[in-house]
Amino acid sequence: MKLDLALRELHRSEKSLAADLLKVADRHKVDHEIYHVARDLARWSQQHVHELAEIGPRYNLNLKSDPPEEAQEDSGLLSTVRSKASELVGRRPEPGLLLLADLRHLHRVAAGVSLDWELLGQGAQAAKDSELLALTKRCHPQSLRQMRWANAMLKVLSPQVLAS
Repeated sequence: MKLDLALRELHRSEKSLAADLLKVADRHKVDHEIYHVARDLARWSQQHVHELAEIGPRYNLNLKSDPPEEAQEDSGLLSTVRSKASELVGRRPEPGLLLLADLRHLHRVAAGVSLDWELLGQGAQAAKDSELLALTKRCHPQSLRQMRWANAMLKVLSPQVLAS
């Protein structure tokens, strides 16, 4: 079986999505909705990373369940720089285009994560692994919601950004 490969890739993609969501939140801190929702969605991915790390040993995988990056980000110099840059950029007309680019990127990454959950779920079903299947059924809907949020924000923001 190659479920270990699917688990490793999903673990990597969820970590990447969590980091990207936190970067977008910091970059667009002046937009409170983007900031708070992106941080909430990042926590979902961080929880998925933790749950994947817990199930990893069953497939001879040692997946890291790192401490939440959000705690590291809040106290770091990088977060301060991003915050100040967000305040400065927030006063110029281009941040709308930057936000659209960031949301497009988040949508693509979230779509990839969703596909990875789908593949893992199909593999778990074929292998008759009920615990792994339960994990996919619990986490995949949240990944779909992450993708839908990015898509919805693109639909809401793009008319005013692109027509101005």
